Amino acid sequence: MQKKAEAKQSAIVTPWEVKGNVDYNKVIKEFGTQPIDEKLLARIQKHTKKLHPFLRRQIFFCHRDMDRILDAYEKGEKFYLYTGRAPSGPVHLGHVVPWIFTKWLQDNFNAILLFQLPDEEKFLFKENLTLEESRKWAHENILDIIALGFDPKKTKIFLDTEYAGTMYKHACRVGKKITFSTAKAVFGFSNNTNIGQIFYTAMQSVPAFLPSIYEGKPTLCLIPYAIDQDPHFRITRDIAEALDYPKPASIQCRFLPGLHGLESHGKMSSSEESGAIYTTDNPEQVKKKVMKYAFSGGQATIEEHRKLGGNPYIDVSYQWLTFFEENDKKLENIYKEYKSGKLLTGELKTILINKLNQFLTEHQKKRELAKKHVEKFMMRD
Repeated sequence: MQKKAEAKQSAIVTPWEVKGNVDYNKVIKEFGTQPIDEKLLARIQKHTKKLHPFLRRQIFFCHRDMDRILDAYEKGEKFYLYTGRAPSGPVHLGHVVPWIFTKWLQDNFNAILLFQLPDEEKFLFKENLTLEESRKWAHENILDIIALGFDPKKTKIFLDTEYAGTMYKHACRVGKKITFSTAKAVFGFSNNTNIGQIFYTAMQSVPAFLPSIYEGKPTLCLIPYAIDQDPHFRITRDIAEALDYPKPASIQCRFLPGLHGLESHGKMSSSEESGAIYTTDNPEQVKKKVMKYAFSGGQATIEEHRKLGGNPYIDVSYQWLTFFEENDKKLENIYKEYKSGKLLTGELKTILINKLNQFLTEHQKKRELAKKHVEKFMMRD
C-alpha cells in the first residue's frame, strides 16, 4: 500500500512527460476540468443513441464546456473538431485512442475535423530529431489517421510547416497575448529553453480559432485529447476571448498504460519499444510483446491463482481490454473469471493478443489503401 501511495504522489503529467500511477481524480482538481457525470452522458446519448465504450468506461473522463457544445448543437449550430499528433516516430495504440473517439464524434455529430500535425514540435523539444525526420514520420502517421476511417469530405489534415502561410499571422496574434511569465509558470520553461519551444503553444492554439476564421463568425471547437496535453489548451482558452474567439471546449481521456504496467509508466511511450504495440507490428510481434512484457495481476503459481484469483486492476492485459473489447458482457465475463481464478494469466493474454491482432490486421489493410488517398485529406498553402 505504501508503494502505491508513493507512486501516486510522484506521478508526473506534462505535455512531454508522464510517469507514475496517475490519480485521475487528483488531475481533475489540479487541471481544473469537470468530471463527465451521468447528466452529461445522458445528453450525449440523446444524440448518439448509444454511448461509445470510452464514455461508458470513463476512459474519456473529464471535459471543459462539453455542455456548451451540446447547447449549440441542439440549436442547429455547427461545431468543429480539432485534434493532432506531433510526429517523431511510429504510431502506437496509445496514440489511436483519442483518434478512435474523435471519429465517433465526427460520425455522430456530422462535424468537420481539423487534424494538426505539428511537425516542428518534436524538432524543437528533442535534441536528436531533424525537421526532415519529423516530416517523414508525419507522412507515415497520416496513413494511420486515414486508416481509421475519417470522412475525407469532413477531415482536413495539415502539417504546421506546410500550412504556416495561413497559420502564422494568427499565431502572431496569439503569441502577443501570452507572456513569458505565463509560459514559464505553465510549462516550467527556464533561461535554457529555446525560443522555438516558447512560441510553439501559439501555433498549437491556432486550429482552435480556425473554425471561426473559416466561417467568418464565432464558431465553437471541441478538442478531444489525452489529459497530458491540457496545459496548451488552458492557455488557448485564457486568451481566446481577448482575440474575439469563443473558448474552445475539450474532452480528455486517460492513458493506455505501457505493457510494463501502471506503476512504472503512466502511459505507453514510443521510445520504449518493449512497452508499446505499434500499428505496424505483425501478429508474431504482438504475441511476443504481450506474452513477454505485459504486466500480470495473476498469482505466482497456478494453484495460488486458482485459489486466490487475479487482480484485474493492475493486470495490463485486462486494462487494455477495457479499451479494445467493445462488448460489455464479454468484458464483464473476463473480469469475473480472472478475478475468481478460473481464467489464467496466459489465457487472458491470449484473449488480448487475438483482439489486438484482429484490429491490427484490418487497420494495416486500410493503412496500405490509404496511400492512394492522402491528397484527399491534405490542406496546404
